[in-house]
Amino acid sequence: MSADRRQAGGVDPPYLHADYRSTALRAPLRPPLRIVYGPSELSGPSGAALLAGREQGVGADLTRQHAGEPLGERIIVHGRVLDARHRPLPDTLVEVWQANAAGRYAHVVDQHPAPLDPNFTGAGAFLTDAEGRYRFVTIKPGAYPWRNHPNAWRPAHIHFSVFGRSFSQRLITQMYFPGDPLLAYDPVFRSIPSPAARESLVSVFDPTHTAPEWALAYRFDITLGGREGRQGPEGREERT
Repeated sequence: MSADRRQAGGVDPPYLHADYRSTALRAPLRPPLRIVYGPSELSGPSGAALLAGREQGVGADLTRQHAGEPLGERIIVHGRVLDARHRPLPDTLVEVWQANAAGRYAHVVDQHPAPLDPNFTGAGAFLTDAEGRYRFVTIKPGAYPWRNHPNAWRPAHIHFSVFGRSFSQRLITQMYFPGDPLLAYDPVFRSIPSPAARESLVSVFDPTHTAPEWALAYRFDITLGGREGRQGPEGREERT
């Protein structure tokens, strides 16, 4: 896809965004090539096969993967995965990963001075139901420094991966939280040209799914439709 077509409507960020310093190393130096998908690109393991060997209930509850309770604010994150015509996409593998409540990932590369939580790994998976619905129980992640610029902090966010019919059909995006003051200063979030598209990455507080005396809930719907996708009645949108 050409850069012009990819950025039509201001939805997709440019490959090179000066304020996001690492894009200077990652942005392609030559125009992208269009590759025609063949049978090997359009076929592959189903979502159920990709989830095989993992217990969905525990995998979707990031607070029950260890012997003890993780530290931090327990939350519920839920939503629907839809196609461009707002039809539900069942049996779609949705994966998440995130930092802990102190803003640190359970990964050897993350060495910033925030505590690790032995009861929180920060990764989960869920297979959507017949209505395209998913649901995770987790801990609200903390902000963390990332040295992109002086006093740079990433807003609290959860990474999402959504698989299509094969490994070549995969969306990776981030979900943010409403009212976060760091969004106004974050080059990753602000690299998306359209304000409306940026706001589609911010989840919606959902009191109807909040569990009383147990966990707040946030809704984050994902629409898969490439550049043909449109804002749907569910409120949140992402593009492949």
